[in-house]
Amino acid sequence: MLPGDARPPGDPTMRAMIRHRIGPLEAVGLRPLGRGLRQCWLALAGDPHTPPTQWDLSSLRIFRPRLGPLTWLGWRRPDRRAPILNLFNVEPAPRDAGYDVRVTFARDFRGGRLTYNGHMGVDFVVPVGTRVVAPAPAKVMRVENLMQRGGLKVVLDHGEGLVTLCNHLARAEVEPGQRVLRGEPLGLSGFSSVDGLLTFPWVPPHVHFTALLNGEPVDPFPAGGQPSLWRGGADPGPARPDPDEPGWAPTEWDADAIDASIAACLHPERRAELEALEGLEERAYALLYWRFFNYTAFDAHPPLYRRPATRRPRLDLPFPPDEVTGVALPG
Repeated sequence: MLPGDARPPGDPTMRAMIRHRIGPLEAVGLRPLGRGLRQCWLALAGDPHTPPTQWDLSSLRIFRPRLGPLTWLGWRRPDRRAPILNLFNVEPAPRDAGYDVRVTFARDFRGGRLTYNGHMGVDFVVPVGTRVVAPAPAKVMRVENLMQRGGLKVVLDHGEGLVTLCNHLARAEVEPGQRVLRGEPLGLSGFSSVDGLLTFPWVPPHVHFTALLNGEPVDPFPAGGQPSLWRGGADPGPARPDPDEPGWAPTEWDADAIDASIAACLHPERRAELEALEGLEERAYALLYWRFFNYTAFDAHPPLYRRPATRRPRLDLPFPPDEVTGVALPG
């Protein structure tokens, strides 16, 4: 048992799971079942444009045989700090080598090994049904379930070159094009993805949070002497609504670079899909999304923004204060 792991029957997270009726298939992203299983196979076997996932015995380091089952049962820390399962790997694997869940050269921003080779985000451990909210004002770019890469996700454009993704959701409650303020609801957490299906119950349910700056994945923590993207520095706090905060401002995209990158797509069906999109923003959103999740399907990756963004604190945790108060790092 973990310290302070007792949870009363009336715990709000358990009530949320019952109230929203999050069943096991929805929690791991297998609704609809057939499509989800096909995507799981793609993650394991790959295709001509997607290398297969790389793993070995070192991948067992991501298992948490105590924390996993307890969190699936609804456990959370008494102080409501979310344990971090994995940090961003500051020594990332080559993007063209396939998704790599081995732990051979990975390092987190503190110099430790709380990460794995291909991990380009931060994993916040929360029970299924935890409310997920906007970490800053944004426009919803995309809502999609990719079982082979992060399950059900909400993708947000925060403007000025900053994009975030909340992955492994059980349910999304926003639509593309919708504008949200800091702290406004996005959906409910789960562990949707092939990972959640294959590692149940030894890896705890969590939200995999990714930040992209100027189109590239970055560590939101203050890595390598760079400013933190968190408004709370190395100790980020929950997203609290601020009615006086300016809302979302449109991003300035480079139309020529977008056209060139679409032309460099090696996947015929994906290229045709991108070419059929009409508006500049719509094309930019779809291109940024697929370049991140299907990097090897593009022969060129030019910057998509007219001007590079400056790294500065803008984000809070993607949770409201009554669900999560902060993060818990080991040691």
